[in-house]
Amino acid sequence: MNHPFDSKPSLAESVGLSTAPMPTRLYTDPTHYEVERERIFRRAWLMVGRVERIPKAGDFFVKDIAVLKSSIIVARSDDGKIRAFHNVCAHRANIVEHRPNGNAKRFVCRYHSWGYSNAGELAHVPDEAGFFNLDKKKCGLTPVAVDVWEGWIFINMQTAPEVSLQAFLGPMADALANIDYPDPDHPIVLRGEFNANWKTVAENFSEAYHIASIHPKTLGTIYTGRDNPFSRPISANLYGPHRSLSLWLNQSNPPSDKAKVMRWLFSSGQTITGTRKEGQTNSIVEHKAVNPTKHENWSSDVNWFFPNWHLQISANQFWTHEFWPTSANTTVWEARFYKPKSTTVRERLQLEHFTSHMTDTMLEDLGNIESMQAGMESGAKSFVVFNETEILCRHGLEQVVKWTAAATAKEALD
Repeated sequence: MNHPFDSKPSLAESVGLSTAPMPTRLYTDPTHYEVERERIFRRAWLMVGRVERIPKAGDFFVKDIAVLKSSIIVARSDDGKIRAFHNVCAHRANIVEHRPNGNAKRFVCRYHSWGYSNAGELAHVPDEAGFFNLDKKKCGLTPVAVDVWEGWIFINMQTAPEVSLQAFLGPMADALANIDYPDPDHPIVLRGEFNANWKTVAENFSEAYHIASIHPKTLGTIYTGRDNPFSRPISANLYGPHRSLSLWLNQSNPPSDKAKVMRWLFSSGQTITGTRKEGQTNSIVEHKAVNPTKHENWSSDVNWFFPNWHLQISANQFWTHEFWPTSANTTVWEARFYKPKSTTVRERLQLEHFTSHMTDTMLEDLGNIESMQAGMESGAKSFVVFNETEILCRHGLEQVVKWTAAATAKEALD
């Protein structure tokens, strides 16, 4: 049966993607994972948080990056500058900071009390006279390259990054510049540990083809309908190693009572599509790169920044997903939904129900993601095939292949 989303050529072909099967070893081969660690995660710029997470001088948080066996302190120094350091003492290489976040003038190693300023300088050494020609200026915390784009903090784990953050983000940064993010200082954080490869997890949150099957009650009434039963996307764009997809919203069928409640919970009194009274404005919806075709049945955009970060935007909110490998077949997933602080009982109820609903939805995904990983590791299938709407998944794999084959980050970006 044809419907309005049938097109020739397909959306995948229209953005220049291959339609061939892709090898399952990209999700299962431990040797390939080791190459990804060095050629992707050590060379790419990695998003680790927003500036609102460390608003005051002395504020810090620790980011553990298991894929590189590293722990990183991200701090706002007394001079207001954001810096990043390896969380490792210069004395005997002990982990220095064990708190996940906080505010500190100094970071003090608990083993022998070596102390470092929040700018990373070695500030205090007990019994300093007992060391041999100790040069304190050379014994500070080892710096990590850090840069900020639109309030998002990125680090690069190369000693000297081959490419700048601006060059790495390329046209994606230009397209999504100057978005006014609402409530960037108040995220709801969901975290899960999956027995699955990081790409398996990331791809689950990158396509809507599975919604009708896996989420018929939680998301199906919102993203699927008679005119678009398989939730085919509205549009897609590729930006070098990064990619973007606009998803469809079901507005054609009268909502059930439950759907009305869900829209109320999602929207905090507004409609999920950004409908507003005459004269009102919505800066997110009106941004040129958000819903770039300005389709009236738009629900949200999925912006996948290579390798492991999603920035998703709807009319009334934004949220993120991070996919951090911990081994070839295990992943830590973190989602942050940025919502306004509750000021009334109704708003608090909406927030609690929203969180509960999203948790239920993620639990529906959890079992299926791990089941898929188990199936791939069985060896029964040597390849996977993609529907034309699974554009982000295919492009993501193609970029993994490209980056792992490239001798340098510059070559991978060409």
